[in-house]
Amino acid sequence: MSRKYKNSPYTEDWLPISNIQNGMIQLRNREQVTGVKIAPRNIFILDAQAQANVITSLKNFYNMIDFEFWLVVADRPVDISVYMSQLQLLYNDTTSPAIRKVIMQDIEKGNTFINNNIVDTEYYILFKDRDVDKLQKQIRLLINGLAGCGLNASQTSNDDLRIILENFLNGGDTTEFGTVMPV
Repeated sequence: MSRKYKNSPYTEDWLPISNIQNGMIQLRNREQVTGVKIAPRNIFILDAQAQANVITSLKNFYNMIDFEFWLVVADRPVDISVYMSQLQLLYNDTTSPAIRKVIMQDIEKGNTFINNNIVDTEYYILFKDRDVDKLQKQIRLLINGLAGCGLNASQTSNDDLRIILENFLNGGDTTEFGTVMPV
């Protein structure tokens, strides 16, 4: 790392990140970090046998991964502003007192979510390599393996990776400014 980066007061300068694009964090040493985002699934609403099957499938899935990876859990703020606007419009257009009461209860519940900084918890499997073709193959392997466990997964997006970095760097506190700038 150059002297410029070691003495910089900016976090972006001492991180080995040069850019985020195409769902990958590009590091200064030419390695790239990418992965898959796993859609959450509550297996505890399933019967005991179905739960056991999912857990066994996940054990087998993790044992077949033959490369270094990181399991990451990140919180993302929930934005329900569009939903709240739609509720307000619906409330304004409704004349029935019973329906207005139900809509108002939903608006109050939404305000509780907003006032308590409710977050979605997201799950990721991340890994790194220099070879983009190898990374793409690993992404397909993980997506297919997770599908076999009954879980939906997709490649990480640039936004996903920024949220992960923001959670790591800011202890989960949301900031209003850019996360990582290309050098």
